[in-house]
Amino acid sequence: MMRTMTKQTLGLLSVIFAAVAVYVGYDISKSYANSATPGSVDDPVVTKTYVDQRVAELVRQELAKVGGGSGSAALEVVTLPVGKRLMVAGGGEVIVRTGKAIAYSSDANGLSDLTEGKDIAPGQPVPANHLILFPKDGRGLEADPKQKNGLIVLVRGSYQIQ
Repeated sequence: MMRTMTKQTLGLLSVIFAAVAVYVGYDISKSYANSATPGSVDDPVVTKTYVDQRVAELVRQELAKVGGGSGSAALEVVTLPVGKRLMVAGGGEVIVRTGKAIAYSSDANGLSDLTEGKDIAPGQPVPANHLILFPKDGRGLEADPKQKNGLIVLVRGSYQIQ
C-alpha cells in the first residue's frame, strides 16, 4: 500500500510541478512582452491630435523663417510707377494685374512664365494674370514706357523698387 501512495504522491507532485513550471514560464514571457511602459521612451505612444499639433507647430516655425514684409510668403500688392524697375530675388514670383510689363534681366536669360510654360526674354512683354517665376537674382519687371500709368503686380518673395 505504501507503494501505491508513493505513486499517487509522485503523480500529484509531478502535476503540481508541471503547473508551477507552466505558470512561471507564462509569467516570465508576459513580463518580457510588457517590459516597456506605454508612453515611455521604450514604447512611445502618441495620439493623432498630438501629431497634428506638432506638425502645425513645425509648419508655423518654417513659415516664420520666411519673414514678413517684402520677403513674405503671402502675395503682396505692389504699385510700380513708369520709369521704375521692380527687382525680384531669385525664387520670387509675380503676377501682373494692371498695366503692361516688360521683362528685365541683367544677363541674356529671362523669366519663367509658369502659366504657359515658356521663357520670357529680356525686353519682351510679360502677360497679365500669368504666374512669373524669377529663377535667380538680377531679374525684374519694368512698366512699358509707352503707357501713362505704372503697373500693379502681386509679388511673393523679396523685392526692391529701383
